[in-house]
Amino acid sequence: YQRRVRGSRSELILYWHLSTMVKSPWVLAGFIAVPVVGGFLGAIGTREAVRTWYKEINKPSFTPPSWVFGPVWTSLYTAMGVASYLVWEQGGWEKQIVPLSAYGASLALNFMWTPLFFGKGWFGTAFAEICALWLTVASCIGLFYPVRPLASGLMVPYLAWVSLASALNYSIWKKNPNGPRKLK
Repeated sequence: YQRRVRGSRSELILYWHLSTMVKSPWVLAGFIAVPVVGGFLGAIGTREAVRTWYKEINKPSFTPPSWVFGPVWTSLYTAMGVASYLVWEQGGWEKQIVPLSAYGASLALNFMWTPLFFGKGWFGTAFAEICALWLTVASCIGLFYPVRPLASGLMVPYLAWVSLASALNYSIWKKNPNGPRKLK
């Protein structure tokens, strides 16, 4: 076995641990890929806005620098994928339909926010939508906990980031009541 697998001893140990912990590595990869790819596609849609009107609008002092968003979202999407996989692993879709449906709703709301905020510049509508997202993420945390507490814990940073994003969205909406000038 060790002759056929290339890599350091620590890589072999990590591989062994992952292979014993994860029942279906390809399914796990799929659960991670869905939010990561969805987020990547959303990021592509924001590039023009971030380069143009987003620089010019009034933003609150607590706005993170633009370079922070990519790494944070990638980490969050990965954690979300792992969390949903851990729930799915406890009986599949049939047994976990309620928590996984809440998760699906949170993904749909997450992916819808970007076109509302960056694509249309509808800050008020985007704020209402992100409030619904916050509620679905909070429900996921509550619904995941009895199934797999680790899955619930993996969703907590997502809720924290959505809380910050909600505050940013609200502040930008109030500071720019007419939306971005570029889209007018």
